[in-house]
Amino acid sequence: MRNRIREYRARYGLTQAELARLVGVRRETIVFLEKGRYSPSLRLACRIAKVFGTTVDELFLLQEGC
Repeated sequence: MRNRIREYRARYGLTQAELARLVGVRRETIVFLEKGRYSPSLRLACRIAKVFGTTVDELFLLQEGC
């Protein structure tokens, strides 16, 4: 699964630490998400999408074969 967290974070001028604080996780979680090394729970995906005023579908992109 790919995601657009880094892109949205840059657009909103947020650091990884700021986004982590807003959604209630550690900064390392955001790092792993951005690198594609961690798949978030639906709850976390919804919280991140809400911060950016977008949908989970817009933020997280399923790759072919899923």
